[in-house]
Amino acid sequence: MFVFPHSRSAAALVALLSVSPFLPASAAEFTTVKASVQATSSFATVAGAVVPYSEVTLSAQTPGQVNFLAGREGDSFTSGQLLVSINDDELQARRRAAVANATSADAALRDAHVQYSRELYSPKTGQTTGMGMPSMMDNFMKPFTGQYAGPQNPWVDRYANLYGQVRGLDDARSRILTAQSQIEQIDAAIRDAKQMAPFDGVITEKLVEQGTPVQPGQPLLKFAHIAFLRIQAEVPVRLVSSLQRGQMLPARLDVGEGIELEARVAQIFPIADRSRHTVTVKFDLPKGVPGGPGIYAEIQIPDPNAAAQQLPSVPAQAVFQRGSLPAVMVLENGQPSLRLVRVGGPIGGGKVSILAGLTGGEDVIIAPPGKLSIMKGAPGKGG
Repeated sequence: MFVFPHSRSAAALVALLSVSPFLPASAAEFTTVKASVQATSSFATVAGAVVPYSEVTLSAQTPGQVNFLAGREGDSFTSGQLLVSINDDELQARRRAAVANATSADAALRDAHVQYSRELYSPKTGQTTGMGMPSMMDNFMKPFTGQYAGPQNPWVDRYANLYGQVRGLDDARSRILTAQSQIEQIDAAIRDAKQMAPFDGVITEKLVEQGTPVQPGQPLLKFAHIAFLRIQAEVPVRLVSSLQRGQMLPARLDVGEGIELEARVAQIFPIADRSRHTVTVKFDLPKGVPGGPGIYAEIQIPDPNAAAQQLPSVPAQAVFQRGSLPAVMVLENGQPSLRLVRVGGPIGGGKVSILAGLTGGEDVIIAPPGKLSIMKGAPGKGG
């Protein structure tokens, strides 16, 4: 086997080291800051889950058979689009019957108007008596019937006849109103047979299939607005006093290798759970975060009952992800060195507290150059 002479091997190794990108030329290439130690509040980690900004369960309002489903889980729809339709043949038949009743009631109203006008302008014209005789015979019989029926007042008879015709008009109007109300009820039922998207969102769960017979109140599907997401957590009562709406808190999502971000307190429920002694709190997430509803999440909440801790702090831009763990680069003897750390929470001024990995006083590199990411042991892919 051919072997390089010793002198030539040494020269080649020196030349390789002189051009290697893995070793920095000097510490002057980096911007550093001292890891300072300062008093920070203690945080408690509370588990939660990512939930949609809003979610509804659409239920059947009328009995029937599902004859249309708009899509599958994950399909997006805009507000007002048809999602589910239930067969409404029976409702349509009832509506036709109600329209026929309304038409009949309208004809009865017109007839009542005619009868009233005839009584008003031509009293008793064309009327027959109980004997079925013409009015001429009525006039002939009046002197004889009056002896037994007593004296008659024509104005009272006139008033009674007009009142009877007015009552006929009122009855006809009532029939029309009844028929119209029946049509409106049926139209409402027909509208309820179709479920529209209440807002822009996606189908998160289908609870029926096309052809499924349903009854009023039976769930059909779940629909959610997921353009914005939230973390919902059950916070112990002792920690709720430290929360205020709009407050920003550190959070972590179980996506990939873990995503660190800040969440805003959006809603604090007014009533605590009696059995678990917790309060439901929702935290808004930044728009466009990866993942979706159901993902495990953690939120860091200040613990007002714990004493302040003296912890190291570094600028937030000095922290990198090393796999699933955060890390920083420090200068030791002029050379960058990897330190895995456990990050606490933001403490103001663009800094974060370090729970483990630093003791304070280290020279931490701020935003290390890209070439450090390929150094052995440095943060980055592979390594």
